[in-house]
Amino acid sequence: MTLLAHHHAPGASPTLVFLPGYRSDMQGSKVLAMEAWARDRGQAFLRFDYAGCGESPGDFEDQTLASWRDDALRMIDTVVEGPVVLVGSSMGGWLMLLVAQARPERVVGMVGIAAAPDFTRWGFTDAEKATLAREGRLEQPSDYGPEPMVTTLPFWTSGEANLMLEAPIAFDGPVRLLQGQRDAEVPWELALRLADTLRSDDVQVTLVKGGDHRLSRDADIRLLLRATEDVLITCSSPSSC
Repeated sequence: MTLLAHHHAPGASPTLVFLPGYRSDMQGSKVLAMEAWARDRGQAFLRFDYAGCGESPGDFEDQTLASWRDDALRMIDTVVEGPVVLVGSSMGGWLMLLVAQARPERVVGMVGIAAAPDFTRWGFTDAEKATLAREGRLEQPSDYGPEPMVTTLPFWTSGEANLMLEAPIAFDGPVRLLQGQRDAEVPWELALRLADTLRSDDVQVTLVKGGDHRLSRDADIRLLLRATEDVLITCSSPSSC
């Protein structure tokens, strides 16, 4: 099986594993800032591109939520040793929950950035769902480039088969959720719902009043690094993670 494009920096445990959002890759400003920060503190760090994204092989429209979950699991199983802290951005926040569910013995903490679990359930209008069912794909204007944002029916169906907010999420480690209140894609109330759904008592939600979906301003990145450091500090205590 072809290995996905990735950059792995060995260092102190646990390894930080960054999970990008939908149609994103490992070259984003947040992931690169986090990698530099991890390198400076000697923390192990892994970033990678899902199949069909960035530098990894594959056709984007052939991928599904489940296949990208399996990409993340394969990277953790074959590249990383020991415990991991997952950092999930947007759709990556949905994937981090699925990965934690599949590898409870490996995942010791999570950081969500505008985490978007179950967005196939709340992120599409009835008309858009009808287009998906009728045509097998949906094209929408993108705020991130000239190319349209494409969603396929197999991806949507995979999302509906892997919902995470319908029942308590059996995770007991530290979780930090960062959410902009001016996010036009993920309603900020979703962060509160996710916090309530997680079984862990060590869940903190930070609402950024002026923050958009990207949360990529310098102040937002500083907030992300502080939240990640807080999880790492908590996980340094054997009784905490």
